[in-house]
Amino acid sequence: MSGEREVVISARGLTRVFGLGERRVVAVDNVDLDVRQGEFLAIVGRSGSGKTTLLNLLAGLDRATSGNVYFDGQDLGRLSDEGLVELRRYKMGFVFQSFALLPLLSAYENVELPLRIRGMGRGERRRRVDEALEKVGLSQRAHHRPYELSGGEEQRVGVARALVTSPQVIFADEPTGELDSTTSRMIGSILREIVTENGVTVIGATHDLSLAEMADRVVELVDGAVAGPGASLIATDQAG
Repeated sequence: MSGEREVVISARGLTRVFGLGERRVVAVDNVDLDVRQGEFLAIVGRSGSGKTTLLNLLAGLDRATSGNVYFDGQDLGRLSDEGLVELRRYKMGFVFQSFALLPLLSAYENVELPLRIRGMGRGERRRRVDEALEKVGLSQRAHHRPYELSGGEEQRVGVARALVTSPQVIFADEPTGELDSTTSRMIGSILREIVTENGVTVIGATHDLSLAEMADRVVELVDGAVAGPGASLIATDQAG
């Protein structure tokens, strides 16, 4: 990774505590982290290590107990709920472990939905959806509903839906968690390609080591804290 790319997300002293007294749990513990534009970052760790909580804090889906998250220079802690919704709508995409597709909509309509919410015109919506479905290799399955698709195809629809808005950052929470190893590698390759060819930042919380191996950088969490010296434990040079 080039060290000269712009930092798109910066976390400082990021801490998230749940509960009080004996039930107090520190899910994320004083994390400092910079993520650069066009980087594929994998957040790994055991179940309960704080991966998803950290991902949610970086995306503004949860608010920190203390510390700050800056997205493209904006302090997420100072944004209103409405401001966070706007930021997520225009700057972020999301891929979920459970796919989170609407069952009565076709693959095409699921991918199109974020653009409809934006009020984008029909012609531009069609161009973007066709391009996104082609990117994930599902052009021929555009008019199938989720129940007619395999798990891997459903997740590729989820990736296309995240990509269609041209986000700065895609957040992926265990994107291969419900898939077999072969399909998992396919999803990982698509995410890798999106980073390399589209310049989108991808941040994935995962326990899938094959997915982590495709990342530019891996951060390991242990009991909510970054393990080892610094924020980078394993570095690969996928992007050249």
